[in-house]
Amino acid sequence: LAALRSYRRASGHLAPRQDAVWDDPAGGSPVPIGQHLANLRRKGGLGKNPEGAARRAEQLAAIDEEWNCPWPLNWQRQYWVLADLVDADGTLPYIAPGVTFDGDDIGTWRWQQQKASVQAKLLPEQRKRLANLGIRATELPEPAPAATRTTKGPSKAQQAFERGLGALAQWVEREGADRPVPRGAVVEVKVDGEAEPVPVRLGVWLSNTRARRDRLNTDQLASLAKLGMHWA
Repeated sequence: LAALRSYRRASGHLAPRQDAVWDDPAGGSPVPIGQHLANLRRKGGLGKNPEGAARRAEQLAAIDEEWNCPWPLNWQRQYWVLADLVDADGTLPYIAPGVTFDGDDIGTWRWQQQKASVQAKLLPEQRKRLANLGIRATELPEPAPAATRTTKGPSKAQQAFERGLGALAQWVEREGADRPVPRGAVVEVKVDGEAEPVPVRLGVWLSNTRARRDRLNTDQLASLAKLGMHWA
């Protein structure tokens, strides 16, 4: 459980590859979490005792409610990689087939999910999640990167950056600039036009923003540096 909890904090999901191993938080040997989770998801994998199985299921759900999602973990893992990109940028960037992340060809996977024949085999919830990422079924040729469109007001990417910056400002004010932001950290921020505060996955946003710092403009970098992000 400790190893799975550590992996979830670092990755944002509990859908490791079956060959994945993870360092033991207690300092022991690396834990084969991929195979371990695959065993737990099998019929009877939580044990034959109903009470014990229910208790283990609750412990796993406390780490990630979707640890035993009704679709393959490979799908769940690659979906969350793309969801993180949308969460950070406000929209899904163009990803060419062959682009890999942690051993997965997410570029090819992304375009496969757009095919009507593939979506026909998915559950309604899977299709809904893909649509929320901007991936809708089509049999048209794979598009080239979309041209930048001029719109009135801030772009979705700029709005996402402002939300992330607001969440970071709250974190720094509450925790201080020297305390690292865990990947699983979530901060609620007030957004114009929304009645309730909007949750921002600050840890994911900060990690993705740092990886794309070469795409940020001078004002954005200065705002991050002002909040103690020395890498900016």
